Amino acid sequence: MNMSTYKRGDKWWIRFRFNHLRYFKCSPENSQIGARAYEASLRQKLARGESITEEQKEITPIPTFKDFSEKWFEVYVKTNNKFSEIGNKRSLLNAHLNPYFGKKQLDQITNLDIESYKSAKLQTGLSRKSVNNQLIVLNKCLRTAQDWEIIINLPKIKLLKVEPQKIDFLNINECQSLLDNCDGQLKEMVLLGLKTGLRFGELIALQWPDINFQSRLLTVQKSISRGQMGSPKSNKIRYVPLLNDVSQTLSARAKSDGFIFSNNNEPLVQCACIQRLHKACERAGMRNIGWHTLRHTFASHLAQNSVSILVIKELLGHADIKTTMRYSHLTQSTVRGAIETLNRNSGDNMETVLEIPKSKLLSIASQEINLLQKTQ
Repeated sequence: MNMSTYKRGDKWWIRFRFNHLRYFKCSPENSQIGARAYEASLRQKLARGESITEEQKEITPIPTFKDFSEKWFEVYVKTNNKFSEIGNKRSLLNAHLNPYFGKKQLDQITNLDIESYKSAKLQTGLSRKSVNNQLIVLNKCLRTAQDWEIIINLPKIKLLKVEPQKIDFLNINECQSLLDNCDGQLKEMVLLGLKTGLRFGELIALQWPDINFQSRLLTVQKSISRGQMGSPKSNKIRYVPLLNDVSQTLSARAKSDGFIFSNNNEPLVQCACIQRLHKACERAGMRNIGWHTLRHTFASHLAQNSVSILVIKELLGHADIKTTMRYSHLTQSTVRGAIETLNRNSGDNMETVLEIPKSKLLSIASQEINLLQKTQ
């Protein structure tokens, strides 16, 4: 076994396991060499069957993965995660992680176990992305066990390589055909999805006070997941300018309060809305798409019209610019234009590019989003 010595504050400590028990003690000799010697002496006593009760601060059996994961879920996940994430982690633990690792003690999960798990899951036909989602939960669970000083070392968890996600979005003709084959509330939802890029949960959480018809500005501050109201995925409020046709369509039936889209004043259910969208696709003679395709369409059309990736990031509410960069291949004209600016000046008077404040981004977005009006 590897010795474990570390310094906390101005003192040296030892922490090790022997026969599945954990020992944690401050070294009487305050140096790393002294701590290692102290740990070695304790191990020798334990090997001889001698009691070190007076020497140990704490002896705790290492729990199985299933036992610890249940505690982790109740204490950590429910406290720190959003409702949708809580449900996802519960599902992954029940369906995948506990059946495979459940009976193993935490300190017995090895690098080989991790690689064997990845191989087994891929052989069942799961996608690499799905397996990675499971590994991320496993990694967080084990890291929490380390933070809580239940285990010392962690197995190495390497995510599988995943091919870049292919983005499906509608062209201009498909957008119009889909809208022509929708009516009522569904048509309004599709129109808003195409021209604001809202997530489905954000669409069905919209309430009338979220729209300022005078300034044509939409405030995105809530999202519904599995019937529960919460904050958007990025945990921040964002503002999206509304095009004329969207504003006029919604203002015709505006109210002072309540959900904009509802079923008898109750939140809409996702599966029912997906079915309605698929029927509209069938009437339009096009492939079935999901609600997220409307979001991809909004972002893709902006990128094709040379709108800044930073502006698209703010409009979509992405927390990380890396997520928005999936649309960067559609902005080649912008990239070429940026490089060609070097031809205007040999470098004697080049400007320094500063980060654009969010307040200015909204102003830019309000101007650039109107590019969609010209193409749709």
